[in-house]
Amino acid sequence: MSHPGLGEWNIRDLAGHTSRSLITVETYLAVPMTSDPPTLRDPVAYYRATAATLAGAAAVVERGRQAGRDLGPDPVQTVQRLVDRVIAIVRDSPDDSILTTPFGTIGLLDYLPTRTFELTVHSLDLIRAAAVALPSQLDGAIDASLQLAARMAYESERGVPALLALTGRQQLPEGFSVV
Repeated sequence: MSHPGLGEWNIRDLAGHTSRSLITVETYLAVPMTSDPPTLRDPVAYYRATAATLAGAAAVVERGRQAGRDLGPDPVQTVQRLVDRVIAIVRDSPDDSILTTPFGTIGLLDYLPTRTFELTVHSLDLIRAAAVALPSQLDGAIDASLQLAARMAYESERGVPALLALTGRQQLPEGFSVV
């Protein structure tokens, strides 16, 4: 899996980084819940709070590499076990659970769309890097991720260029991102 993945990551690193979307759910649900109201009101607020971490991109790159190494000799099986475990944990967790993250507290039902977004975007990165066909099972996740990306664009005052680009009226500016 030493084939190029994304940026500085190879495919294993990228798969490791992608798996962290599941690992954080498991980790945050293992921490005792707070009864205080969430400090982050929704997925967009969560992304705004995490924006400061983009400055620490080297740390993100290294965490992805370590997560890739942690996938062990059978990354596919390791990720499948992680998926099964996290789905069971989420299923058994109350919908009104409040999670403590490094960026603030957030309701479980508001945090999960951020994980769907990350899993979807990075799954698309993996699909491109591995040059495999897009599975139809991603349709719902792509829909949900597009909706969240549109909200992030709008709430960060990048809605106009995003809408104009999506409707073929202009190209996005260099380096444009909603995350």
